[in-house]
Amino acid sequence: MARYFDVHPDNPQPRILRQVVGLVQAGGLIAYPTDSCFALGCQLGDRHGLDRIRDIRRLNERHHFTLVCRDFAQLGQFVQISNAMFRLVKSCIPGSYTFVLPATREVPRRMLHPRKRTVGVRVPDHTVTQALLAELGEPLVSSTLILPGEDEPLTQGWEIKERLDHVLDGVVDAGDCGKEPTTVVDLSGDEPEVLRRGAGDTSRFE
Repeated sequence: MARYFDVHPDNPQPRILRQVVGLVQAGGLIAYPTDSCFALGCQLGDRHGLDRIRDIRRLNERHHFTLVCRDFAQLGQFVQISNAMFRLVKSCIPGSYTFVLPATREVPRRMLHPRKRTVGVRVPDHTVTQALLAELGEPLVSSTLILPGEDEPLTQGWEIKERLDHVLDGVVDAGDCGKEPTTVVDLSGDEPEVLRRGAGDTSRFE
């Protein structure tokens, strides 16, 4: 049964944040809000957590997991950004973008695209997510919470708790959050490639 954490959207309670982070550090899988809908999250290096996310979403090995980072400096520890893309990425964060970039050695191999050796990264513009990342001190390994066979992401904490109670360890609910997934842009090649049109404006990449 998943624990339910009711978090204030503007002033997240430190005691509750510590409880959520403790759950993640103990190998827990959580659903949490971002600026572009709910996501599933586990600790970096948690192999079982990755498998659980794959099972819930029925993902194949080519799926790009995302490292949800606190800021640009943290993001830069896990991906290689060319000089040409540096300013472009920095201008888009925090925000509703996920960038696919070549990974550094800091990223566990199981997270990487098997052929490209790339990984997704993003910095959300959401008070509760930022507070959670600050308390955790490292990125959350994440994937958008869209269930198999469904086109729309789950957007209500109570519904997530009700439907996924048996497969999650915690649900963080801070009220309304984004309802549209991130825009995903592959920056691992010579030119930007928009892989998914979402909440972020794509005009600067086209």
